[in-house]
Amino acid sequence: MRREIKAALLLLWLGIMLFAFSSTIAFAQDGPPPPDGQADGNSPPPFRQRRPPMERAFRMGPPGRWWNNPEFAGRLGLTQDQQNRMEAVFQQNRLTLIDRSAALQKEETVMGPLLSADQPDEARVLAQIDRITQARAELEKANARMLLGMRRILTQDQWKKLQAEDAAHRPHMGPRGHEGPPPN
Repeated sequence: MRREIKAALLLLWLGIMLFAFSSTIAFAQDGPPPPDGQADGNSPPPFRQRRPPMERAFRMGPPGRWWNNPEFAGRLGLTQDQQNRMEAVFQQNRLTLIDRSAALQKEETVMGPLLSADQPDEARVLAQIDRITQARAELEKANARMLLGMRRILTQDQWKKLQAEDAAHRPHMGPRGHEGPPPN
């Protein structure tokens, strides 16, 4: 029985770690590496990268600082004032996002030794899962605040154009609403 619990806890931990690594905030940095070897990294990727749940829910453009991409900003009709205001929102939230992301990483790092112990302490593991969940929630809220701030800068027409751009680059959804390969 203990062996089964240990195996289940290890699988749970691996699942949490996989989710965490796939949920790193692109905005906390300057964005992901340029897709397909592009030097500037400002062009939208051929499909949406894996993003945190709130960012996926808001569908806020391609990864990185898309509002500074002249071609993309032109398609949306962003003014220079809007671009400057979006950059200001980004800069105001950047350190918070970095701090929240680091706090989540720290809590996830604590989980490793708890699960690799010969006799994992279930109470400590479950308490650590609560701390990880709370850290992830704080990161999601910080990201949502930034994205809502950016969305307030857009006009209704620009928001609709941004959603249309996103839909054109979003991968097809699988049978349960998860990203998956396009249908045959």
